[in-house]
Amino acid sequence: MATAIISRPSSLRPSENSFTRGATTLEEAQETKLDLVCTKLGLQPGQRVLDVGCGWGSFARHAAGRYGAQVVGITLSEPQAALARKRIADAGLADRIEIRVMDYRELAGEEFDAVASIGMVEHVGEVNIDLYARQLASMLKPGGKLLNHGIARMKLGEVEGGVFSERYVFPDGAPLHLSRIQLAIERAGLEVHTVEGFRLDYAETLRHWARNLDDNLDEAIRVAGEERVRVWRLYLRAARNGFETRFTSIFQVLCSRPEQA
Repeated sequence: MATAIISRPSSLRPSENSFTRGATTLEEAQETKLDLVCTKLGLQPGQRVLDVGCGWGSFARHAAGRYGAQVVGITLSEPQAALARKRIADAGLADRIEIRVMDYRELAGEEFDAVASIGMVEHVGEVNIDLYARQLASMLKPGGKLLNHGIARMKLGEVEGGVFSERYVFPDGAPLHLSRIQLAIERAGLEVHTVEGFRLDYAETLRHWARNLDDNLDEAIRVAGEERVRVWRLYLRAARNGFETRFTSIFQVLCSRPEQA
């Protein structure tokens, strides 16, 4: 799930049309989020970066265009990869970014200075979380950094995905608890440096998304049909409520592979 979220102390409530660090639009918030990830990873020109679940290539373009990184992005969607490649070419970054259609479990024999996983861990689930962490850890050079960014459940005992979301929105959605994600990271031999939560900024993101959908309702119905639009209008509000009531949150976990075992 793509996100536009910026750090805010969890005790504060979001104000209308306002993100932290001065962002007032989704576009500004997204730009700030991408820069935050690059800054936490400490990206330097020429470094090789893996973008796991690269989507339409926004992080890859930011890391290559602003920081001079060499980026490999992976996605399971061929149409998504095709659009990402077009946007990369239009930005003049085709020599710095490679987009592959592949599963993260298929990666082998490569090393990266940094790995970014943004909005992908929610789709891994309890069954695969340890494999996921081991696989990403194996891609890092000694001293390399991993930033794992994803939604997490806040309340113990809840199922991984709700019935409504599982059926209509994210059939493979399985957000875990932060503690379980950290356990997998530690089992993989990585050292955790920082954990940062962005719960209320994500609620603000969902407020913007819901408003944008309502403002373009006729076009949305033309493209997707009335039933799907009803589902998403309901989901966006329910998801926002989940973040506002501490049912869910979203965390960035920054860790690294030790220089020596």
